[in-house]
Amino acid sequence: MSSVEIPSRRSARGNGRHLVARLASLAVAIAAYSNAPVALAQDVLIRNAKVHTADARGTLDGTDVRVRAGRIAEIGPNLPAAAGEVSVDAKGRPLTPGLFAGVNVHGLEEVSLEESTVDHAYAPGTQAPPAAVLMRPEFDVMRAFNPASGVIPVTRAEGYTYAVVTPSGAPGGTFLAGQGAAVTLSGAVDSELAGSRTLFVQLGAQAAALAGKSRAAEWMLLDQALAEAKPGHVQAEGDERVLTAAGRTVLAKFLAGGRVAFNVDRAQDIRELLALSKRLGIQPVILGGAQATEVAAELAARKVPVVLDPFLNLPGSFDQLGVTLQNAKRLHQAGVRIAFSNGETHNARKNRQGAGIAVAYGLPWDAALAALTATPAEIFGMGAERGRIATGLAADLVLWSGDPLEVTSVAEAVWIAGRAQDLRTRQGALRDRYLTDKPVLPRAYSPVR
Repeated sequence: MSSVEIPSRRSARGNGRHLVARLASLAVAIAAYSNAPVALAQDVLIRNAKVHTADARGTLDGTDVRVRAGRIAEIGPNLPAAAGEVSVDAKGRPLTPGLFAGVNVHGLEEVSLEESTVDHAYAPGTQAPPAAVLMRPEFDVMRAFNPASGVIPVTRAEGYTYAVVTPSGAPGGTFLAGQGAAVTLSGAVDSELAGSRTLFVQLGAQAAALAGKSRAAEWMLLDQALAEAKPGHVQAEGDERVLTAAGRTVLAKFLAGGRVAFNVDRAQDIRELLALSKRLGIQPVILGGAQATEVAAELAARKVPVVLDPFLNLPGSFDQLGVTLQNAKRLHQAGVRIAFSNGETHNARKNRQGAGIAVAYGLPWDAALAALTATPAEIFGMGAERGRIATGLAADLVLWSGDPLEVTSVAEAVWIAGRAQDLRTRQGALRDRYLTDKPVLPRAYSPVR
């Protein structure tokens, strides 16, 4: 057994004189086994941690977690060391499941204002025949997903291990936006997580421009698309169709038991959606849900989860009137499953800050952690594989300097499927290059260290 000391990134931040040295030692410690052979990298014993399981067991103080072959093999106090495994002393620090980075466009958007690096929207305008085909459920953003995106390491270094990648509607595009899926933020080529495929639909004011400038037209066109996807439906010709042949095939598969996520805020639109989903027999997911508290009882009865923005406090549209930072607490009290997503990609790290705000406004701490771990995993079809610290599950783990819902805490170490992740980023490399104690030359001329 070899022992690895994880230095505190928190103390490194607070001491500028030794910042570079401490971060360098952290990188060396992680590299000691993240770049080692697979067997060594996947056999880890994390000792003396404050384990937040994100399930019914709650928090386990002074507990060890053993990882073998990429999965959690054993949990308990004073576990005996085994030959060939790396030992990490948590020193009582919090250990949580890897966090959910939200529903966003990781791997699909590198630089927002550089069109060649943005791949999440199907927006042909009026140039793509046939002009009457308004919806493209066959649009699959996972074919453009880039696991080597420079945005991913930045999010991962903040303690996030997975995200849900979504297509987005755009002017000239379609409000039945297409397909996405959950991905691991490990940077692996095979990043898509099994069982997480989701069809995304935008509704309400934000989608009106894509559907004849009326939410009534949205429902009319959606009804037509659903009808066209039914087996045996007599297909219209030419300008009367809203789906392609491929689109009909894809939509039919999702209607036969797939997951459909609706980005919607207004309470009345949610009621209409619940009626539609009951008629079709599908189990929807609500994204946004600014006014979901008005229909909380119906959502709870139907077991429809809500993925909400924990920062939303003031309305950004008429669909969001009445939104409050107490939304998470109220939905939780009503028995609605909730998860958090601020919808941002380059600032996905703020998701845990939003969870902390929800706690400040009445949401129980354990429920807030679950909304960043176990619940989104369950919502998107991965609850049996990740999102909790339990034996048999994938070892997606984060060791924190302090309370993970406090903005002053940092991720000290991150494991994805049992493999320690390098927490270095391009931003960190630039900081280390120019931040020196006594530069001989101006910082712009300082050499790479």
